[in-house]
Amino acid sequence: MANLEVLVSELPTLIQSLKLTIGDSNQITEQIILINNAQEQLRNLKKLIAQELKFDRIKNSAIATLFQIDTAASLFVLNVGLVDPAIAEKFGHSETKISLTDLQSKIDGWIEWGYFLQAIAADILSDVQLVNQLNSDINHLSLTANFQVIAESLKINLDLGNSHILQRQIQKFSNYQNDLLHLQQQLNYIFNAIKSSHSLLNILLGVSAFYGKSSFALEWLDDDHELIISSEGKFQELTDILNDCDFFQEQLPTLIIQNDTLREQAEEALKKIEQESIKEAIISQQVEVVPKFSTQKIVRSALFIASSLLILGFGGWKIKEQIPQLQQMSLSLAQEGSAIAKFKSAQKIGMEAASLVQNPPHPLNVWQQAQNKWQQAIILLDSIPNETSVSDLAKKKLAYYQINSKYISQRVLIENKAIANLESAQKLAIEANLLVQKSPHSRLIRQQAKDKWQQAINLLEAIPESTFVSIQAKETLPIYKTNYATISQIIQKTISLRYKKARF
Repeated sequence: MANLEVLVSELPTLIQSLKLTIGDSNQITEQIILINNAQEQLRNLKKLIAQELKFDRIKNSAIATLFQIDTAASLFVLNVGLVDPAIAEKFGHSETKISLTDLQSKIDGWIEWGYFLQAIAADILSDVQLVNQLNSDINHLSLTANFQVIAESLKINLDLGNSHILQRQIQKFSNYQNDLLHLQQQLNYIFNAIKSSHSLLNILLGVSAFYGKSSFALEWLDDDHELIISSEGKFQELTDILNDCDFFQEQLPTLIIQNDTLREQAEEALKKIEQESIKEAIISQQVEVVPKFSTQKIVRSALFIASSLLILGFGGWKIKEQIPQLQQMSLSLAQEGSAIAKFKSAQKIGMEAASLVQNPPHPLNVWQQAQNKWQQAIILLDSIPNETSVSDLAKKKLAYYQINSKYISQRVLIENKAIANLESAQKLAIEANLLVQKSPHSRLIRQQAKDKWQQAINLLEAIPESTFVSIQAKETLPIYKTNYATISQIIQKTISLRYKKARF
């Protein structure tokens, strides 16, 4: 019995080693050995339990809990905090007594989990491309860390009076734009890999891209066969990762617009500084040139004007031949002026659109106004001819504005969906109340009302926190849950009363 107690006391440490950290391929190989050793110890423990049961030394008695069979095991769990709610089933509950027969069953589950991890490890190591991708992922920041770094970097004060600093800041904003686009691509890849893939290895690639150098470990399968994953002491299900991706998808447009607004402000400030420098240079040159004019130069100028008039008198007929060229030049100048005007108007409208959506959440009509402004700016930029001086700038600006417009359109869809959910939930709540009022004693009607409350609750819980109506949804949700709980209790009491009547 003493050996049995010692092995059981070591169970927390033993079971904790039954996980697979996904990252460096060399570490995966080392972990296979650790999992094998843990399985061997579990088999030995199972044999000892079988012997105890065979000799009937603890017949029909419930022993202490899995982690409280002696003081050391209990303290180990309490101090280290192994039992996270997400993986409680893996370790057992410290307040629940367990028989040796039940412990045998748990050991079988742990051993089987070890085989599952070994199979995954073997599949990973046999796929060279997958190993290379995993090794690459651990050299990059996690998606969460990357998002936070960019968000913090955009909390910047522009130095509007220093051209050198502004140039560096503009370059940074261009880099952030690329980083944000890369984040968007990553989010799409991770979401599709986890949500749509039927291959566990592809799912793990998505998870690996999400955690990056933070790495992650496969901890357990919960009662619903949902994979539990840990990273840096935090336990998550795959569903939690998808929810995080949804959150980042909602926040990304705000960062993109913020970055674009800052870059435009910096470019405008730099342009003003350059214009001021040119003006100062021209004024300086004029001050130097004016005093040097002499009588001789004035005479020369007069002679030049006279010569010009003479030439005009004799060569007027040549000008008629050049009229089409002059007209073409006039058209080009008009086109250039129109292009510059359109570019400036597009910039102004873009700034207005960006300002509208600062500091969300906003009502739906605000997002729609911003969406319309981005579209106006895009139409203006798209109409600028290629041969004008601002065409290259217009093309660059057009690419940014199209991205902003796309994200604002997504926000409009999200807000629309949130409003639809809220309205549908309110309608279901009204219907549930009316049902009960009309037939308060009908069990079928109560069940229908209960179902409607549940549907209403599901709709409110699906409203993202970033939306404008989320506050109203949060305030309404507890009321709906209370009504649902009340009608559930009434239905349960009715069933209990009928059961008792049936018995007697």
